[in-house]
Amino acid sequence: MSGEKRRTLQDLADAAGLSLAATSYALRGIRGSAATIARVRELAGELGYTVDPIARALASGRTGSVGVSGSLRDLWQQDFSVLLTRALRRQGRYATIADADADPEQERLIVEQFAAQRVDGALVSPVDPTADYWRLLGPEVAVVAIGDALTARPGSGSVLFDNRYGVQTALAHLADLGHQRIGLLAPALPSTPGRPAQVLAASVAATIGVTLVEIAAPAATAEAVEVAAALLAGPARPTAVFCLSDSLAFAVYRAARDVGLRLPDDLSVVGYDDHQLAALVDPGLTTMAWDEDAIVEAAVSQLEGSIDGVPTFRPDLIVRGSTSPPRAAE
Repeated sequence: MSGEKRRTLQDLADAAGLSLAATSYALRGIRGSAATIARVRELAGELGYTVDPIARALASGRTGSVGVSGSLRDLWQQDFSVLLTRALRRQGRYATIADADADPEQERLIVEQFAAQRVDGALVSPVDPTADYWRLLGPEVAVVAIGDALTARPGSGSVLFDNRYGVQTALAHLADLGHQRIGLLAPALPSTPGRPAQVLAASVAATIGVTLVEIAAPAATAEAVEVAAALLAGPARPTAVFCLSDSLAFAVYRAARDVGLRLPDDLSVVGYDDHQLAALVDPGLTTMAWDEDAIVEAAVSQLEGSIDGVPTFRPDLIVRGSTSPPRAAE
């Protein structure tokens, strides 16, 4: 042990020539000019000052912790959770990341854990946005649902995805190429209530006059390969597959190779994320792309109460080499 005295907020305030309140606000980046915030944080580094989360919780009744929940075996969800934690860290907040694993029961346990930990807020990509267990997070907890609204917890914030537009655009792209029998691979367990994108797909398919073959698959790419291979087996297989995540699309790539199908000559594939790997696989994956940075900014801002309304984001179709007209029957 060095025996050095732990630096306090008062030490930092004295060095900065500011009041305790002004120093605290500047350190957390919530008040003060950019120059003041930068100077206080620089002084904190020089002095070796660190925030004691236990002391702060005792003093303020708040923990500074935000729960982040998603299905982390999905590649896009992994990257998105990292972006959320980085944004929170820039605000001096601490993220507790939990993996719902596309399972409502696991998600319920996570909500119970967040409630027990007395998190100040939660940023969630819900598996079951209709579940009553979201009410376990009391009204004092700021909750923002990303993608789908929490219909059973009034007062929750929402950053919504325009899934109707995304599904319609993806299926229309395949229909315009001439595909009439299209597989839908959804990242859901049998116990999971219908997600909006999945529910919308059936109605959109009927509207544009294509046959949709729906099948659920595990969220993990490796485990979804067997499910995708079963979809592609037999003479009645679809000529295209629309996957509600890029992770599942990569599983279709492997399954197609295993059963001897070539992309896009024998099978077209469309994803739904534009994960960074989508441009690196061969052929490049046609997919729906979200503005991740803007979504993160909107979610964190809503958590802080600095924006009103319900931001809604619309994905863009990114056409790469995984889609083409179906090959004529030989």
